[in-house]
Amino acid sequence: MLSVPVYDSLQTMETLEEQWKTTDDRSAKKTHISFPNEIIEEILSRLPVKSILRFRSVSKPWLSLISTPSFTKLHFTRATAAHRTALFISVYDDFTKNHSFLSAPHDGGPVTHLMTLGHAYLSCYTQAEYLNGLICLTCVTLHSGNIFVPAFVLNPNTHKIFNVPDPYSQLYGGYIRYLFGLNESTNEHTILMIRNLFNPTAVELMVFSMSSYSWRKIDVEPPVGFTWDDLHFHNNRSVCVNSVVHLMYSSFAILAFNLRTEKFSVINLPYEHHDMLANDPRLIKISGCIGVVSHDRVVENNEMHLWILQDYENRVWVREIITFPEPLIKLDVPFHVDYVNTDEIILSPSKLSGNVINVHVYNRKSRRFKSLQFTSGHQFSLSRNVQFNHIRGYVESMVSI
Repeated sequence: MLSVPVYDSLQTMETLEEQWKTTDDRSAKKTHISFPNEIIEEILSRLPVKSILRFRSVSKPWLSLISTPSFTKLHFTRATAAHRTALFISVYDDFTKNHSFLSAPHDGGPVTHLMTLGHAYLSCYTQAEYLNGLICLTCVTLHSGNIFVPAFVLNPNTHKIFNVPDPYSQLYGGYIRYLFGLNESTNEHTILMIRNLFNPTAVELMVFSMSSYSWRKIDVEPPVGFTWDDLHFHNNRSVCVNSVVHLMYSSFAILAFNLRTEKFSVINLPYEHHDMLANDPRLIKISGCIGVVSHDRVVENNEMHLWILQDYENRVWVREIITFPEPLIKLDVPFHVDYVNTDEIILSPSKLSGNVINVHVYNRKSRRFKSLQFTSGHQFSLSRNVQFNHIRGYVESMVSI
């Protein structure tokens, strides 16, 4: 397999781009710089998204290559295998009423501004779910006594945003929930909408395809032992693993929807956890598995319990205990946020101090904590008006919308 260092690749491409731009039309007809397509694809697939977007203008063949789904998949696969992870951060500015999205190195440093959505887009921001290059945003908006639940899908690297069409103009007397998933058999991003009606009492299920850009209604029976009355429409996040979208519907059970078969099932947590996960457990995706985090013992014993479903088929759960080295008050309520990679878990950020935000990270292998510091970048300035909503580990992607 051909091995090309990223730095050399970028330098080579920038040299070619400069030559292309500085060559006049007459000499361009005489000069022909040619590389095998395999070499070009090999080099481009190892570059950052920002560089690839710039190189689209080099030539029509390059644009054609970069725009193919196979190249997008190859680029994402290489970035994932190389553990080129960064942090996606969503913040809300209480003064400007804007929602901004930032990226930062996984080991701390200055933040980089990706994009900003004004309050006209999201007046009441509630959820952000990242999945293989795309982020699904949902919010609840009240207007004249009616409930509106707009949803958006965006790629923070390409700055493209898609307003998911609402199958209903507005929601009267009910609740609605969007769950973001990826069908790995078709490599298709999908949104599952669960709509709970009050008068008459009913549940409607619809699936939105990000390839056909259309909704379709599905008729699916609830799993045995589960009724739609058990589903609470709170802000607990959903997690998609192996083409199955998961959502906590009680302190002891998870509702799972298989995107391949379009069937529901219930996953029960182990009996021995019942006295440890009674208070608002949170779902997490870690090491390719789903996990459940409990905060019940943090104040009492200065520890947090993490249950990981290591064997999905046989429902085998394994427990890890995270012990905090400092009193809870010093860590500023360390609720789980997300994972950086297979070994590290991000905890919620501390309060802003000047223009620096501290984020605590727990390493599962060493069982040690470290503190990351994020500072203002030249494109975005942290201020006391900024509130941190979400921090997610992510991999750059060229996925189109």
